[in-house]
Amino acid sequence: MNMFDLSGRTALVTGAARGLGVAIAAGLARAGAQVWLTDVDAAGAAAAAARLQSQGHAAHAAGLDVRDEAAIQAFFDARERDGGIHILVNNAAVTPHCALWDISEAEWDQVMAVNLKGVFFGCRVAARHMRTRGWGRIVNLSSMAGQHASSVTGVHYAASKAGLFAVTRSFAQELAPHGVTVNTLAPAAIRGPSLDELDAAARERFRAALPVGRFGEEEEVAAAVVYLASDAAGFVTGATLDLNGGRLMR
Repeated sequence: MNMFDLSGRTALVTGAARGLGVAIAAGLARAGAQVWLTDVDAAGAAAAAARLQSQGHAAHAAGLDVRDEAAIQAFFDARERDGGIHILVNNAAVTPHCALWDISEAEWDQVMAVNLKGVFFGCRVAARHMRTRGWGRIVNLSSMAGQHASSVTGVHYAASKAGLFAVTRSFAQELAPHGVTVNTLAPAAIRGPSLDELDAAARERFRAALPVGRFGEEEEVAAAVVYLASDAAGFVTGATLDLNGGRLMR
């Protein structure tokens, strides 16, 4: 029995127009899941889904704003006609790099709306469907920034990611009797668009601080998501899995 086989499952990945979201969707697809890639950038999500389709995977795309709970509800309701969503990966986030002195009220609200409120909305909508079905997996993408102060990320980003640990634990406790697990991944120093936005000197300082001596790869995060989404992780809920190259050990 392959406990990592996701055949027959349908997964939704938010923020899947580029970077880590695309890698996570690809990892779930390789494990056998049918995947939905959603993003406010509907065209980007569609292009990513088309690439997966060209590789023989069952992939679909849709525009979705995680700040809109009604839109999330409508999406989940529509999917029920096809068997529903079994796996939700809350990946959508905005990652501004800004000194705390320079953060405007509008920027603070935007980060919190996408990174924290959007995850809460996603969890709540998914939970209603999954608990009725008696099986489900929710994986929330946090960050080491929510656990450890860093000059690399903005304080609003860090605060939003710290809040995800509380959201995860609350839903995990609520849903545990219903066969639904809720867990958090906390990556750091992963190659991709966010890391590329740093200048070369900052990237080198970041890399030098990692005990493993290298940056992480998006596929390594995707593999962790596949584990948490699978039957192999059925006894894991309310947990945080760190993927940071040893930068934060606990």
